[in-house]
Amino acid sequence: MSAIIKTKRVTVPEIRARKGREPVVCLTCYHAHTARLLDPHVDLMLVGDSLGTVMHGMENTLGVTLDMMIMHAKAVMRTAKHALVVVDMPFGSYEESPAVAFRNAVRVIQETGVGAVKLEGGTRMAETITYLANRGIPVMGHIGLTPQMFHVMGGFKTQGRTEAEWPAIEADAKAVAEAGAFCVVLEGMAEPLAARITQQVSIPTIGIGASPDCDGQILVMEDMLGLNPSPPRFVREYAHLGPEIEAAVRDYAADVRARRFPGKENVYPMKKKA
Repeated sequence: MSAIIKTKRVTVPEIRARKGREPVVCLTCYHAHTARLLDPHVDLMLVGDSLGTVMHGMENTLGVTLDMMIMHAKAVMRTAKHALVVVDMPFGSYEESPAVAFRNAVRVIQETGVGAVKLEGGTRMAETITYLANRGIPVMGHIGLTPQMFHVMGGFKTQGRTEAEWPAIEADAKAVAEAGAFCVVLEGMAEPLAARITQQVSIPTIGIGASPDCDGQILVMEDMLGLNPSPPRFVREYAHLGPEIEAAVRDYAADVRARRFPGKENVYPMKKKA
């Protein structure tokens, strides 16, 4: 009889329990090959709506649809066996009402098998977070710079650079935590404010352009691998794959044009006669 070895997947309660303990390692992920590479090393993979700009060349995330999110999440889940996988609820899929948000979140969970969803907004989304959490949908919050509010904010602007802005952002963090989110992303936020919020709320904070004092960190995978020619200031590039990929393609093109590829080792000979 063959033995079935099942990898234990990171759970929502385990992420919540990391508050103030070992930092939570998170990265975005949009497809199966990279999910396989990331899975042994991260605690949480986010199928972010940033796939609109990263994978589909959109100007911002507002054109991303629920079908797109589900398609990419399915690809990630085919190879991710360890990390908790979370899916962004795209613009327009949850703001109308808690009931609409629940209906769309259920579709995401049922069709992909992911462990949680993420939605943007603080006090304005607290009721929806509670509605989902009370009905079995774990929610990851997201406050500060919220890309889906691109037009309202007038672009991608760092939040909390003056202390006058702090009370509203702190209220957002408190509302998300009290509403039942299991963790919250702090994006594009002045470092002292992000550190302060991390001390104030009972759930883990996941920083991106925030503070090293956050309970975890997340980056867009393509940014940290050097595939973005103009990465944000908060990105640390751990590789420079963009130039390497371009060089590899250049060498391939030269070999094809010079008929150096394929070589004898890349083609199939006839079978020898018996």
